Amino acid sequence: MAILPTLQGPGDLRGLSYQELNGLAAEIREYIVATVSKTGGHLGSSLGVVEMAIALHLVLESPRDKIAWDTGHQAYAHKLLTGRYDRFGTLRQLGGIGGFPRRAESEHDVFDGGHAGTGLSIAQGLATARDLRHSMERIAVVVGDAALISGLSLEALNDIGHRQTQMLIVLNDNAMSISPTVGAFSQYFSTLKLSSAWRQSKTAYDRIVESLPVVGQPALTLSRRIRRMVVNFAQPGQLFEDLGITYLGVIPGHNIAGLEHIFRAALEVPGPVLVHVRTRKGRGYRPAERDQIGFHGAALPPMIDEVEARPPDIHTAIAHQAMTGPAMARKESAVPTPGLPDDAPVEPSGNGNSAAGGADMGTPSQAARAAASSRPANYTYHFSKELIELARVDRRIVAVTAGMPTGTGLHAFEMEFPDRFIDVGIAEQHAVALSAGMALAGERPVVALYSTFLQRAFDQEVHDVCQNDVPVVIAVDRAGLVGEDGTSHQGMFTLPTQRQLPNMIIASPKDEQELHSLVKTAFAQTHPFSIHYPRDPGFGVPERPSEVLPVGVGEVLRDGSQILIVGFGPIVERGRQAAELLERDGWSVGLINARYAKPLDRQLILDQARGKKLLVTLEESVVTGGFGSGVLDLIEEARVAEPVYRDVTVKIIGIPTDRFVDHGQVDVLRRLLRLDSEGIADQIRETLTRLRVAPAGAAASTAAKAR
Repeated sequence: MAILPTLQGPGDLRGLSYQELNGLAAEIREYIVATVSKTGGHLGSSLGVVEMAIALHLVLESPRDKIAWDTGHQAYAHKLLTGRYDRFGTLRQLGGIGGFPRRAESEHDVFDGGHAGTGLSIAQGLATARDLRHSMERIAVVVGDAALISGLSLEALNDIGHRQTQMLIVLNDNAMSISPTVGAFSQYFSTLKLSSAWRQSKTAYDRIVESLPVVGQPALTLSRRIRRMVVNFAQPGQLFEDLGITYLGVIPGHNIAGLEHIFRAALEVPGPVLVHVRTRKGRGYRPAERDQIGFHGAALPPMIDEVEARPPDIHTAIAHQAMTGPAMARKESAVPTPGLPDDAPVEPSGNGNSAAGGADMGTPSQAARAAASSRPANYTYHFSKELIELARVDRRIVAVTAGMPTGTGLHAFEMEFPDRFIDVGIAEQHAVALSAGMALAGERPVVALYSTFLQRAFDQEVHDVCQNDVPVVIAVDRAGLVGEDGTSHQGMFTLPTQRQLPNMIIASPKDEQELHSLVKTAFAQTHPFSIHYPRDPGFGVPERPSEVLPVGVGEVLRDGSQILIVGFGPIVERGRQAAELLERDGWSVGLINARYAKPLDRQLILDQARGKKLLVTLEESVVTGGFGSGVLDLIEEARVAEPVYRDVTVKIIGIPTDRFVDHGQVDVLRRLLRLDSEGIADQIRETLTRLRVAPAGAAASTAAKAR
C-alpha cells in the first residue's frame, strides 16, 4: 500500500519501519516529479532532501519544534509530510500551494521564505525568543552550501557562534545553487569531503618519519608540532569550530537511519551544531541528476518517466509534457570615542550624564561642550528614554543594533536590560532578519540603525519583515541631513524605499515629545513600523505624557484659505515658520502635520486641500518616490472623481534627486538646499508667481480700489 496518501502529519512517521520510510521517500519523489511535470517548480533541490526532511521530522516535533528552510524551494518534501498531499497538485497555481514555505498554508511553515541566505538569521531570532522566554522548543535550519556563502549567512554564523545559541544547522551540500557553487567556500567544502584521505596520509607520514635512523623520534615530535600549526585549519569543519560552532560531517545525505541518528546526537550537544550533509541534487530522477542546472526550476526541460525504485503507483503516470522557456536558472568600528553630544544621545541639560558620542569627531573643546549642554536633548535620547519606559512594562521588547549601541541610544537600554539587548556587530542585514525571527516567535523587537546603514538591509525589510507582516519596529536614526559626514551618510534615501513596501507603516514626529508617542504607538500595533527621526536636538517643547496615536491620522496645526502646507517630520516646524513669513505677504496659509507617510491621512488632506490654489509638501528626503509623491498621487486620484481638485497645484519640496549632498554643517546644507524656513517660503513664492496667484489681502485691496 502507498503510505504518502495516508499521512496526516509528521507524527505519523514515528510508527514506520526504516523499510517503510525508504519506500515513502520513493513515493515522495514520484509525486514531486509527477506534480512538477505539470505545474513547473524547483525540482532538483527538493528531490535531493527527501531523506533529510523525513529524518528531521522523525527527530523534531513540529510545529512545537521549528524547522526553518532557507530559500524554501527545497521544502516540497516537507510540505508533503505536513498534511498537504491532497492539495499538492495545485503547486504554484493561483490559490494553490505555494512554491516556498508559507505560514498561511501550515503551522509547520515558520516563515515565508524565498530568498537565499535568510534561514540562519530567522532561526537565530526564533532561538533568541525561546531563550528569552526560557521555553524548550528545539530549532533547526536547513541551509544550502550556496546560501551559506551569502553575506547574511556569514553575519548570522558570526552571531550564532558568539552567543552560543542552541540550534541545529543542517548544511545541505550538493555543490550547486542554480549553477555550480563557486568561490573559496566551495573549494573549502570540497576539501572537507577529502578529509578522510588526508587523515590517512598523516598516519602514513608519521610511520615514515619514525622509521628514519637516529633522528626518527625527535623528527617525529617536531613534525607533529609543525603539522598541528599548519593543518589545524584544514581539519574538517575547523572554520566552524573556530567560530564556536560544533561541526559534524561529512554525512551521507540519503540514509534515513544515519541522518536520524546524527540529528538526535547533534541536538544533545550544547550550543550550535552544524551537521554537514552531502546530497545529490535531483536524486532519484536521472534526467535531473544529469542536468542539475536545467532541472533546478522553475521552467523545466522536457520530462520523461524515469523515477528510480518506484513503489506501486500512487499517482497517475507521469505526464510527458515539454516545459518551454530557459532554465531559471562601514563604517568604522563603533567603539565609543569622545564626541560632540549631538552625535550620541544627550541627557537634558543639568543632569550631568551627557553620553559620549559614537562618531570620530575628536575631543570637543570646553566651549563646545558648554554650548552643546545648553541645547535640548536630541531625538535619539528621547527615543531611548521612551523605549526603556515601555520595556519596563513589556518584557517582550528586545533592542537590536548593528555595532552602534552608543550612537543609537541603546547603550542606556543595555545597562538596564542586558539580557534583552543584542549587538550583532556591523551586520545590518542580520540585525533586521534576526528581528523578524524574534517577532515570528512572539517577541517585540526594535532594531535601531542609522538611515544610511539601513540601506544595506533593504532586502531583509522586504523579504523577512514585510512579506511576513511581523511587528518589527525599525528606528531610523539620522534620517535626513546629517552634516559633516557627507555624501555616504546623509539619510535621504530610506523613505522612498520603504514607501513601496506592503504592510509597512512609516511615521515621523514633528517634535521630540511626539516621538515618545510614536514609539508607544509602534508597540501598540502588529505590523512593521518604521519611525524616522533626525540627528538634530529637539525643540525644547514642554514634556507631556506619551499616548498611542491613531495610525494614519494627522493633525491640522493652522487653517488657511489659499495655501496648504503638509509636512512630514520635524521639518513641519520650518513649515510653520514659512507660513508665518508668507502670512506677512498677505497669504492665508494652512498647515498639516502628517505624522505618517504611509498610510496617509487621505481624508484630512483632501478636506484641507479643497479650494486651495497651492498644496506644498515638505520632507527632508529625496523627492522622487517620497512623502510628497504620495500626496501627489492622492490629489491626482481625487482630480479624476472631483473637479474641485483640478485647480489644486502640488509643489513637492525636499532634497533634489539629481545629486548627492556633500558634507557641511546641517544648517548650512539646509540653507543651500533651500530647506530652511526662508528657503521654503521663497520656493512657495516662486511657484505662486508662476501660477499668477495674488495674496488674499492684495486681491481684496484691488477690489476695493476698483469700487
